[in-house]
Amino acid sequence: MEKKPLKITETVLRDAHQSLMATRMTTEQMLPIIDKMDQVGYHAVECWGGATFDASLRFLKEDPWERLRKFRDGFKHTKLQMLFRGQNILGYNHYADDVVEYFVQKSIANGIDIIRIFDCLNDLRNLKTAVDACRKEKGHSQIALSYTLGDAYTLDYWIDVAKRIEDMGADSICIKDMAGLLIPYEAERLVGALKENVSLPIELHTHYTSGVASMSCLKAVEAGCDIIDTAISPLALGTSQPATEVMVETFRGTPYDTGLNQDILAEICEYFTPIREEALSSGLLSTKVLGVNINTLRYQVPGGMLSNMVSQLKEQNAEDKFEEVLQEIPRVRKDLGEPPLVTPSSQIVGTQAVLNVLMGERYKVATKETRGILLGQYGQTVKPFNPEVVEKVLGADQDQAITCRPADLIEPQLSKLEDEMKEWKQQDEDVLSYALFPKQAIDFFKFRAAQQTGVDPELADTEHGAYPV
Repeated sequence: MEKKPLKITETVLRDAHQSLMATRMTTEQMLPIIDKMDQVGYHAVECWGGATFDASLRFLKEDPWERLRKFRDGFKHTKLQMLFRGQNILGYNHYADDVVEYFVQKSIANGIDIIRIFDCLNDLRNLKTAVDACRKEKGHSQIALSYTLGDAYTLDYWIDVAKRIEDMGADSICIKDMAGLLIPYEAERLVGALKENVSLPIELHTHYTSGVASMSCLKAVEAGCDIIDTAISPLALGTSQPATEVMVETFRGTPYDTGLNQDILAEICEYFTPIREEALSSGLLSTKVLGVNINTLRYQVPGGMLSNMVSQLKEQNAEDKFEEVLQEIPRVRKDLGEPPLVTPSSQIVGTQAVLNVLMGERYKVATKETRGILLGQYGQTVKPFNPEVVEKVLGADQDQAITCRPADLIEPQLSKLEDEMKEWKQQDEDVLSYALFPKQAIDFFKFRAAQQTGVDPELADTEHGAYPV
């Protein structure tokens, strides 16, 4: 058997703490271990994008761009990777092409090497602008398949999407299994089929939520998977990724041997252990997200979506409706064209299912986002919508539905955004922070100005008056 060392992408600085600790790890907590992480020989360290941008501005009062620059200074030998929601960038709605292009340009200029780009509907039209911009900036564009289950998601479907990704000019493909639905022998089958049909490197990103992730990684690697995503053990398992040290040891002495040094990994583990303990004692890390949640396989619902749903029901004093809502989710998903459940489609389907149950009548109230999906504003779903639901929710507005790429209807936004926030601008990147999260960015800019002038930030002029930690 030919030797094919497995590559490892470490997620502790992004998805691991996003999944377990609501993305609350600060830059200050991360910086001291960067030099050691740089010695490991990781394929890449995923450290930016996803929810880190929003959380930095909203909760940590940090500049996400400054965090990235500090990472770039510290990681001398390791590629830096980010997660990017296609035309949504890191926000929750579509932006104009000029904003997407500028964001990609600035991400790479500030230190990102690999951009993992995905779309919640697997509508590749929503990825093209980002992929083209990444190529122009000489970055590595990785397109992620948002993995899910359902009648439409056959092996032929995945092969077809992968071939189109290759034709788009992407540099690699990621199987993004956000809900932990990819069971071991399916992983073997899927990776094997992709390797036969495309020549791009294949990476597997999965979550431990359903308890099968390590086994799925093992079978995927045996089938030819080139790279797997793992998290250093203190922030692994539960709703996070398989543990880095465990997967490195699993393949030691085999043709897939990663060559990574367990002694260095042990030092990194030792560094993150007190951070885990502190998060457990403060309640920031809940033991609820550390076990196996078999409802993930029963209902195909990502862990984060389950916790959102529980809090929505709690607010309405309707926790007894949990099982009913779980059963409603697959029905709503089918009504809305069977989208994969990942940001933002997971939130849209989950919230609508809660409303349907609480109202006692399905679609008596429909959210703006549910209407948006039915109007084609998020892109094309793999299956048609339920016509009865379209009629009930949209009524006479059905003729406003679009079939084009949603961003084709968005005028350039950059110059208008620049004009709106110019009084706060201290660096080019500030306009992008404002574009994605206008209110949070302005709050942060005020906080930053207050710090720079020596005024107590608690007294800074924001709507909240204080800054949540």
